[in-house]
Amino acid sequence: MSANRESVYRPAVLFDVDGTLVDSNYLHVHAWQRAFAEVGIDVETWRIHRSIGMDGSTLVKSLSGNASEDKRKRLKDLHSRYYKEAAPLLRALPGARTLLQRVADLGLQVVLATSAPEDELSLLREVLDSEDLIAAVTSDDDVDTAKPKPDIVEVALRRAEVSAEHAVFVGDAVWDAEACVRAGVTCIGLLSGGVARDELKMAGVAAIFENAGELAEHLAETLIAQLASRVAS
Repeated sequence: MSANRESVYRPAVLFDVDGTLVDSNYLHVHAWQRAFAEVGIDVETWRIHRSIGMDGSTLVKSLSGNASEDKRKRLKDLHSRYYKEAAPLLRALPGARTLLQRVADLGLQVVLATSAPEDELSLLREVLDSEDLIAAVTSDDDVDTAKPKPDIVEVALRRAEVSAEHAVFVGDAVWDAEACVRAGVTCIGLLSGGVARDELKMAGVAAIFENAGELAEHLAETLIAQLASRVAS
């Protein structure tokens, strides 16, 4: 690494968005529930909830059984339609903007490492209202298959121009944690997506907080603060 590169180098905090920064997981559950019902596939709601955060195509494949490709495509289209209908209910989770601001104030890059489709991502970014803090963004256009595969995490690292050891991921799902383990990135888990603490821990997260607000209050106790100390030094 050159001296010039060192002068501008900044570690990064990679953020999942759905369920981590924006209270959207249960809107996704309801949208998927409606979609499956409309195509005549009986799926228990709890199974849908446990799949939220997984790559959309993988979710459909795992829950639709032997459904045809045409039916699987229709499921995704219907989910998108019903999710957008519920968009007025989207809200930033407690402390989301504060967390992003504090991370940026520490001199770290704020990266939205999501596999949300571009149209859904636009809605999420509007709700977050934090464009001035965001250094880089990913979407489903960047990978063929997202979490739990590590691809979206690796794309986010490339966008931020950092290695795995110079980044931390913040997410709310076991799929986030599994992707991070595969990518070699430390993951901090939040309970705001509705996943149990023990499940996140077993999936490999390094620390767990209730929501973005609690994490913001305890940044000094996390690896995020250690990354910031590298900037200061």
